[in-house]
Amino acid sequence: MKWQGNSKRKFTGGRLISNRGKRKYELGREAGEPNVDTTRKKQIRTRGGNTKIRLLRCDTAHVADPKTGKSKTAKIESVTDNSANLNYIRRNIITKGAIIKTELGEARVTSRPGQDGIVNAILVAE
Repeated sequence: MKWQGNSKRKFTGGRLISNRGKRKYELGREAGEPNVDTTRKKQIRTRGGNTKIRLLRCDTAHVADPKTGKSKTAKIESVTDNSANLNYIRRNIITKGAIIKTELGEARVTSRPGQDGIVNAILVAE
């Protein structure tokens, strides 16, 4: 399990003695790193009974054209650039800000697929 509580070390490297243990609200989860493949989603219950749709794999994106102001659903071919992590390009992992190659051209992802469960993108002028 991931834990998002405070560190057991000071910034100097010295040890901190915790006055309590871990709490459920400090719980974290593994990042959903959606890659290009046939679409697969997973529903997750979050705090307060709310839900998040975690996108595990995706092959389509809703691509908006800023010139016409219209959007179309396009097939994702590959990830061409990802400033979050250079290894994500090789692994075809889609994150917010990634540049994806689609049928309509290159597009920049504007949604957070691991949290929103959908890939929204905007065409990039070439």
